[in-house]
Amino acid sequence: MKRIIPNNWKQAALLLLCLPFVPGGAKAQEKVTLSQCYEWAYANYPQIRQYKLIEQTEQYNLSNAAKGWLPQLSVNAKASYQSDVTKLPFDADKLSALIPGFEIPTLSKDQYQVLAEVNQTIWDGGAIRSTRKLTEAQAVADREQLKSDLYTLNDRVNQLYFGCLLQDELIRQNGLLQKELQINIDRISAMMDNGVANLSDRESMEVELLNARQKEIELKAARSAYGSMLTALIGRPEGKEMVLEEPSLPGSTALSPVINRPELQALDAKSNFLELQNKQLTAGLMPRIGAFVQGGYGRPGLNMLEDGFSAFYVAGVRLSWNMGKLYTLKNDRRKIETSRQAVEVQRETFLFNTRLQLTQQNSEIRKMTDLMKADDEIIRLRTSIKKAAEVKLANGVISVTDLIREINSEDLARQAAAAHRVQQLQAIYNYMYTTNEN
Repeated sequence: MKRIIPNNWKQAALLLLCLPFVPGGAKAQEKVTLSQCYEWAYANYPQIRQYKLIEQTEQYNLSNAAKGWLPQLSVNAKASYQSDVTKLPFDADKLSALIPGFEIPTLSKDQYQVLAEVNQTIWDGGAIRSTRKLTEAQAVADREQLKSDLYTLNDRVNQLYFGCLLQDELIRQNGLLQKELQINIDRISAMMDNGVANLSDRESMEVELLNARQKEIELKAARSAYGSMLTALIGRPEGKEMVLEEPSLPGSTALSPVINRPELQALDAKSNFLELQNKQLTAGLMPRIGAFVQGGYGRPGLNMLEDGFSAFYVAGVRLSWNMGKLYTLKNDRRKIETSRQAVEVQRETFLFNTRLQLTQQNSEIRKMTDLMKADDEIIRLRTSIKKAAEVKLANGVISVTDLIREINSEDLARQAAAAHRVQQLQAIYNYMYTTNEN
């Protein structure tokens, strides 16, 4: 049979296929677990910095609320001119005739006054305390909502982490296939030396080996893509090669149907915030009691009959009660109740959708478990059939094409088993993510 492929085709093809994977330098390896990836993803995600911003805002608002107990100083000044002034109802000329030297004072129509007032709250009906509690509840609600938003990182880590594990398994299986094909190539070469096989038989097997190496390129490219995305998500340096450890199968207690998601805690925090808003409405209806001191300088002073500049002061206790909030109280409470009902609707909707998701994930876990029960037996039978085909080929009963078909069937069975194992593990961890059970 005429050779149509150069003698060195195998070496050239090997060099060409392996070029993309010749490393520029050895990379340090780092063993990584799934829980570590969770932690690194949280620490690396930009939104994590919002925790500090929430804390700072809470401290500023609490500080502002506490300052409500500090004395409040106000300063007012005015200058005025009026068309008339207060006069005593006496005839000044007659009184002067009766009482020599007696003069009735008159006020100037231009008047001036500078007044400083200090108010000290004695009792505010619980408004400041309610504001502080509302501020703390708002900060808790913001933190819980942020925790809920960040929790979705776990799902993204799961997808990338198990994607890497699956590609690793397929690459490992591909390596076993290549070894198997190489063994058969060597076996056929020996058969050629004995005259019981020809060149086309070996070339058919060599083509399958090249196909396997092409598949290896695809698998490694997919593994590199998954790894790069995971590295970017968790913020690890590119210079290290991450060796991902396969997570262990959790115990049956970990697959509890109890839903403990941070979204529910965020909704609880919102409900608590609304309840405190309701209490703040009550505090807003209470009267205010405070002490005050006024000091001023002007013309006239407190003595209205003295037309001259003088200093003065007034001190006392003041009670104020704003009844205007009663007009809107009922509607304000209804608005809060409507918001509370909206939170409950969100909770019920979330639980409904989550339970549906758990049902689907339970079915996926059972499906993968059932498939895995048959995988070992399928592999055993395929291996037995392949070995029998190798013996038949050596005896000249079947062709190389028949053997290749059996080798590929065994490889597909091993690939399916590897995929089922990783997919079952991923389905379990997806279930744990849905319930937030660790």
